[in-house]
Amino acid sequence: MRYPLLNLLACPMCKNFPLKLYVIEKKTSEKEYAVVKPFCDYYCGKHEKLIGSLDVSKLECELCVKEDVVSGVLLCGGCGRWYPIINGIPFMYPDNRRQHPRVKSREEEFIRKYRDLLPIEIQDKIK
Repeated sequence: MRYPLLNLLACPMCKNFPLKLYVIEKKTSEKEYAVVKPFCDYYCGKHEKLIGSLDVSKLECELCVKEDVVSGVLLCGGCGRWYPIINGIPFMYPDNRRQHPRVKSREEEFIRKYRDLLPIEIQDKIK
């Protein structure tokens, strides 16, 4: 998952926007991208701010689009739900789908692997 995706994502349950990103592991691509500043039109996930509140000339969008979040968590500030990012994919299932055995086992494995690296807000929810 790349930071610009935060410009588009909202909580599937309460529709809150923007989501808070907690990065556990990331990697940088060597590929070069032609980018027009600002790359994101409303919200900059890298700076966690609305584009209108940033000095666009100082944004490093060409570097931002090269960073992949491999593992992490998206946290909704509206309803408090959290969504894991596993192998670069944000798993943003609604509550009824999160109970499916395959989804539930994927989340449980994620929690076992990263429990100590998760933000305290999420650690409190999974106890």
